Amino acid sequence: MSSPVKLIHPIRHGDARGWFTETYNAERFVKLGIDVPFVQDNHSLSAPPYTLRGLHFQTPPHAQGKLVRCIAGRIFDVAVDVRRGSPTYGQWVGAELSAENGDQLFVPAGFAHGFITLEAECEVVYKCSALYAPEHDGGIIWNDPDIGIAWPIPDGATPELSDKDRCLPQLAIFDSPFDYDGRPLEPLGL
Repeated sequence: MSSPVKLIHPIRHGDARGWFTETYNAERFVKLGIDVPFVQDNHSLSAPPYTLRGLHFQTPPHAQGKLVRCIAGRIFDVAVDVRRGSPTYGQWVGAELSAENGDQLFVPAGFAHGFITLEAECEVVYKCSALYAPEHDGGIIWNDPDIGIAWPIPDGATPELSDKDRCLPQLAIFDSPFDYDGRPLEPLGL
C-alpha cells in the first residue's frame, strides 16, 4: 500500500533551447494512484520571503485534493494527516518544491496543506479536485506544537501570515469530518 501523499518528479527533456516537461497526464497519474478529477487551477504570488500559507483544507462534501508545484522560487510544502481514525493522525510530511527541481506534491482530501516561501517572489500553482467553497474552508494553526512541523525558518525571521492564518485552531480542538481510508501516511520518497 502506498502513501496517499505523493512526491512527483516530472521528467524534463532538455536541449540547447531549454527544457520541456509534462506536468499533468491523467493516465500517468492514475498509475501513480492519483485518480481524482481536477476542476480548478490556482496561482499565488508571495512577495516577501518566509510567507507562510496554511494549514488549509476544505471539508466534505467539497473536500479538495491538490497537486502543488512552485514555478518561481522555492517553497517548503507540507501535508498533515487530519483523517479521524488514522494511525498517522496529526503527522506531517514535507518537501522542497522549486522552479529548478520541478517537483510536485499531491495532497489528497483529508490532509491539511501549507507552505512557506524560502525566498522572495515565489509563485505557486496548484490544481484542485473541488471548486472553492468558502463555507467549507478550514484549517489548523501552522505552529501547533502537537504537530511539530519543522518549518525551515531562520533564527530571527518571523513568517508573514494572513489574519485568517493567525487565528486558526489547534488540532486538539478540531473535530475532523474526514474519514480514514486505510492508507496511513508514509515518508515521502525523496
